[in-house]
Amino acid sequence: MLAGPPSEALLRLVAGLSGDATPLGQAYDALARAAAQTDAGAVEREYFTLFIGVGRGELLPHASFYMTGFLNERPLAELRADLARLGVARAADRHEPEDHIAFVFEVMADMAAGKLPAVMAAQAAFFGRHIAPWAGQFFDDLAIAPGAAFYRPLAEIGRLIVDIETRAFALAGHGTGRGTGTGT
Repeated sequence: MLAGPPSEALLRLVAGLSGDATPLGQAYDALARAAAQTDAGAVEREYFTLFIGVGRGELLPHASFYMTGFLNERPLAELRADLARLGVARAADRHEPEDHIAFVFEVMADMAAGKLPAVMAAQAAFFGRHIAPWAGQFFDDLAIAPGAAFYRPLAEIGRLIVDIETRAFALAGHGTGRGTGTGT
């Protein structure tokens, strides 16, 4: 849902989610309620306002921007080097730079699921270099963006996931400081 606006089918699927009493469960409940109260056209307009805009959206969901104030800067080059070590290349039909929040979360998910070969230390290094330094702030900004409605509970889920992963890597003794790479 961060890579593009969800379809009507995905919204109906999300509307069927239910959480529990935990903060993450409550955030999923809020997202389910938001999905039940909207339609794909409204969310598409919201996505455009937030991330594309006329000239520019309300938010720039890129590590380079959050870490340097500019697009296509050193964080993107560092990410590309780490992706090359993992054997990951941008798909030909993708036009966003690789440091887009949706892409780095997708890579992290593929590592956690074992689709990309990366031991826990490599996952922690990737998270520490390419997600931890900026994603929390991005989700905080998304939560208060004037154009956010459906995306507000999604921002809370993202923020909680960043916090959970930061703590999990720290408890596992891997920390999330800027590592030197993502080798296996």
